[in-house]
Amino acid sequence: MEFKDYYQTLGVPREASADDIRKAFRRLARKYHPDVSKEADAEARMKEVNEAYAVLSDAEKRAAYDQLGRGYRPGEEFRPPPDWDAGFEFSHHDFQGADYSDFFAELFGRMGTRAHGEDHYAKVLLDVEDAFLGATRQIALRAPKVDARGRVALETRTLNVKIPAGVREGQLIRLAGQGAAGAGKPGDLLLEVHFKPHARYRVQGRDLHVDLPVAPWEAALGAVLRVPVPGGALNVRIPAGAQSGRVLRVRGKGIPAEPPGDLLLAIRVVVPPADSAQARALYEQMARDMAFDPRAGA
Repeated sequence: MEFKDYYQTLGVPREASADDIRKAFRRLARKYHPDVSKEADAEARMKEVNEAYAVLSDAEKRAAYDQLGRGYRPGEEFRPPPDWDAGFEFSHHDFQGADYSDFFAELFGRMGTRAHGEDHYAKVLLDVEDAFLGATRQIALRAPKVDARGRVALETRTLNVKIPAGVREGQLIRLAGQGAAGAGKPGDLLLEVHFKPHARYRVQGRDLHVDLPVAPWEAALGAVLRVPVPGGALNVRIPAGAQSGRVLRVRGKGIPAEPPGDLLLAIRVVVPPADSAQARALYEQMARDMAFDPRAGA
């Protein structure tokens, strides 16, 4: 996917004010609108202009685009980093039916679609452990503000948020009265939960996936292993003859929801290194005494 420079499309500098952007859009609309333009590529150019204006005329989207696109050039290969939009606060926007590019859809396709009226929406990243134990976390959200000169800057506000035990990926936490202050009752703030990448755990729905390293003798003979999980540890029986890639399911030990998820342990047999004379001698003895060919029948 190619990076789109919306400022270049409208012919304005990155520090352009909101008024500068409006004027540039009107000028280009008079030039390229298909109903009046004689340009051969008027329809395609007008589509590009509309898309650029949809982003740069919106303080929220402009602020996010500015931060994400820093350092990219038009046409350069571009993929947004995972969870790049976490911590941005958005109000409701409906782009259904708009004929925008894949670049636009990749960045803004989901944003704000769950918020309505004076409600605001933000994606937040939590630790997996929070889903098991519950917690109160201080969360920083960035929202754009337009200054007196029509320029956009990000302001950060921090909130203390109670994370309920059993929260799931994609679940919304509603904070009453923390959205926009409208003419009547203030709107709510909807926080969409996502989990940070974890070195050990991977969440899928309510299930918790864990790689479980085991020694060859534990896999061959069977063993009871102490497996650390969020909030404690479990004794798990490894059946004799277990092979790498086998998945053991421990029911009810995943995310503590209703019903709770499962814990899935993917066995990974780890071979000790032959880095001493004794270890090498043991491997040589196994090679002599065990009639084992891992490639037999392959």
